[in-house]
Amino acid sequence: MAPHQTQFEASGSVSELFRVQSDNVVYTDDHIESTYVYRDSKVHKVDGKITVVPTEKTYQFRVARGVPRVGLMMVGWGGNNGSTLTASIIANRRNIHWRTKEGVQAPNYYGSVTQASTLKLGTDEKGQDVFIPFSDILPMVHPNDLVLGGWDISSANLAQAMERAKVLEYDLQRQVRDEMEGLQPLPSIYYPDYIAANQSDRADNVLKGTKQDHLEQIRKDIRDFKALHSLDKVIVLWTANTERFSSIIPGVNDTAENLLASIKNGHEEVAPSTIFAVASILEKTPFVNGSPQNTFVPGAIQLAEQERVYIGGDDFKSGQTKVKSVMVDFLVNAGIKPIAITSYNHLGNNDGKNLSAPQQFRSKEISKSNVVDDMVAANHILYKKGEHPDHIVVIKYCPSVGDSKRALDEYVSEIFMGGRNTISLYNVCEDSLLASPLILDLTIITELMTRIEYKTDDMTEYAPFHAVLSVLSYMLKAPMVPPGTPVVNALAKQRAAMENIFRACVGLPPQNDMMLEHKAF
Repeated sequence: MAPHQTQFEASGSVSELFRVQSDNVVYTDDHIESTYVYRDSKVHKVDGKITVVPTEKTYQFRVARGVPRVGLMMVGWGGNNGSTLTASIIANRRNIHWRTKEGVQAPNYYGSVTQASTLKLGTDEKGQDVFIPFSDILPMVHPNDLVLGGWDISSANLAQAMERAKVLEYDLQRQVRDEMEGLQPLPSIYYPDYIAANQSDRADNVLKGTKQDHLEQIRKDIRDFKALHSLDKVIVLWTANTERFSSIIPGVNDTAENLLASIKNGHEEVAPSTIFAVASILEKTPFVNGSPQNTFVPGAIQLAEQERVYIGGDDFKSGQTKVKSVMVDFLVNAGIKPIAITSYNHLGNNDGKNLSAPQQFRSKEISKSNVVDDMVAANHILYKKGEHPDHIVVIKYCPSVGDSKRALDEYVSEIFMGGRNTISLYNVCEDSLLASPLILDLTIITELMTRIEYKTDDMTEYAPFHAVLSVLSYMLKAPMVPPGTPVVNALAKQRAAMENIFRACVGLPPQNDMMLEHKAF
């Protein structure tokens, strides 16, 4: 085993928990094939009158049943999230138990929607709901089977990084330390202008040369990692520092051709994360951005579309923003009008240290602020055109609280007859223990999407989905969607979309809670 990754065996299993008995579903040795009728409604407005026309479109889905051998390469592997996730997978794989003042703890994957949540499959003969693990709706890779590797600007091995992060309990760190010490991140890309100056003391494991040299080296790292471990697929995920935004400049990063030329010419507005994304795309490797910066400049998106490689982003949605996407959805759907949303955070991990710089904070502020836009736009009774709640986001660095982030939110709403309602929430969360399971979900679902193809009546061949994976929206603060597609931030809608797409792949209708069988005589 090479020193820069840990190795887990992929199962390659094609067994399923259930089978759908339907003329619309066929199981072969290699695929699940389904025919699905997608029903929607088209609305036409003419002279103030609205006409609604129900529509139908038939899709054929094909899902490869075999679970491949998958590698996960993290950019920022030696950070809080990367070291925490690596140690946690080792603990789960080895079934390590550890002692705390609360007693003996067992490993789990709580916080992962694929590993620790269920979905309703249907009802049994008694009319009772039947639930299955989310991971059983379609064949998915298990976290324990991932081969881990990655890059970091710090030369600390993963044991040192884990100790520096101060996230996991000492007794757990002690038991995984032997394996973690053998894990060494590959040298990464470091452009001081893109992250806070206070990160310079960590930057002792960086690539030299030009931006074109960096692109070629990252491509080689991906190829070498894949070949060394006989991997079928690799997913690359950015969990490194938040960068400043890149300026979108015509002729520089507005098209794929211009972006590649700008990398070759070493243009200053090409970010490290964009080079990682371009390298991954050119290697036919999906890339997910877990930070808020605009990694996917127009040229990067166009390149992904041309190469038909999946990309997804931006910014892990772990705690405060996830609550916000639920709270505002609840208020607006209840006919209550939020007029001010104020979010205050302080945290002491390295993410907080990096975000103490104005340009990096601005990237985070944008991703946290836009999360209510679609819910506001959906209700023209509460909000007139151009009207929007006051939305303030504050993040402060406080070293003493470490990874235990404090978040205070206040929602001020207008209610019946000019009244006011104020809801205040105080949330204490261990940042990396919420973010790390999201890395698993983003990896697992991205890999699954590489095995799903569709075909409509006007298509002769099966094709992959659009390169921008909007199905990942549930895990991301500022979800990317294909050009011209509405952004959905409401958490329940994001979860339902993900679940129902996978249900369609096995020929099942969308889940609903009408329960007509219990309401009709």
